[in-house]
Amino acid sequence: MRGYDSWDDRHATMKSSSIFRENSEKTERWMVTNKGRLSPFLMSSLCITLCFTGFFVYLQNPFISDQNFLPLQPQIDPECDLFKGHWVPDKRGSQYTNSTCSTLPDSKNCIKHGRSDRDFLFWRWKPDGCDLPRFNPKAFLGMVRGKKLSFIGDSVARNHMESLLCLLSMEETPKDIYKDGEDRNRIWYFPKHDFTLSTSWTKFLVEEQERLDGNKTGTGLFDIDISKMDEGWFKGLPNTDIAIVSAAHWFFRPIFIHRGDETLGCIYCNEPNMTQLSPDQGFKLVYSSVFKQINECENCKRDLVTVMRTISPAHFENGTWDTGGSCRRTSPFGVNQIDLQSSEMKIRTSQIEQLEVITKGDHKGKKKFGVLDVTGVMLMRPDGHPNSHWGNKWMKGYNDCVHWCLPGPIDAWNEFLMAILRQLR
Repeated sequence: MRGYDSWDDRHATMKSSSIFRENSEKTERWMVTNKGRLSPFLMSSLCITLCFTGFFVYLQNPFISDQNFLPLQPQIDPECDLFKGHWVPDKRGSQYTNSTCSTLPDSKNCIKHGRSDRDFLFWRWKPDGCDLPRFNPKAFLGMVRGKKLSFIGDSVARNHMESLLCLLSMEETPKDIYKDGEDRNRIWYFPKHDFTLSTSWTKFLVEEQERLDGNKTGTGLFDIDISKMDEGWFKGLPNTDIAIVSAAHWFFRPIFIHRGDETLGCIYCNEPNMTQLSPDQGFKLVYSSVFKQINECENCKRDLVTVMRTISPAHFENGTWDTGGSCRRTSPFGVNQIDLQSSEMKIRTSQIEQLEVITKGDHKGKKKFGVLDVTGVMLMRPDGHPNSHWGNKWMKGYNDCVHWCLPGPIDAWNEFLMAILRQLR
């Protein structure tokens, strides 16, 4: 729900209310003075008229609705870079707990699975040039009333949706209306606000095929075709109002990239006579195609809003996920402690560059696009991952330094998201 767009809107509302109040007071004084002269029938007629006048004024005034009685969100300077800043101590901590969120997935419930420190819950993102308002579930649900919002991407996109679900559940308990057999695609519905929240799982956003060996077993090598979107999510785009697009962590493996019948190169394949591509070059090819397809989607809604979330960094130390790597830190990094030339930052730059081609080039104006630039923000939060506290009995000994604890620093993503959606409306 939004507040008044300008002082004139607020003044018009006040003026309308005062005129109605003034007219009502005059009518009441006249009725008292002439009470003895009026027949019972005329008295009844006047009362009915007053009631219906008030009723129609309420209906016809565009500023009188349940949406506008929500707490007004602080305005953010549009020139302020929300993603340039630092983490500051916050005594208030998380807005929910691991015991108050009924939808919190077990694998993100770090405290349940033995994480003993709590300091990671008491930090808040502070942009350098302004303040980022705290997440307001009532206002967010009002803003998306009657809409469908979909998180499109891998398991980190699902992690983001789970954070939003916990935050919104403080205002309204959602209904779990769909889950596929692999529990990758989910749909939740908020009946009081006619709002649908969903996830659409995809590895690369585009069509992919894993190569098989002689025993029909997956080899871990993939072929992707950037000219074709993954129908798992793209077929649902025409019914979507807000799409949060992200995919990243499946790109760090051998991938052969094609455009139709043309092979463009490969990532981590080391084959002779094959163009070698870096992950950020692969991202550039994929996201360029994805944004173009979304922008030119003829069956999609004209006011479709697409928010691209940049890559979320992992924080493995002393090894990778399968060689004993872990993430045991218990406090954030400062700005001067992160590597601004890291591979994640290069990929982030590649993603944003492709978005700018759509928003600033010849394609500008067809659809609305925004960026949720979390890479630098989250490079500073090595303390926010489950590490060993994720309760997966089938993978004991492996640490999760990719996903984020709930509650935890990922909740800030939804404060960013709310600010972005307000700007794009």
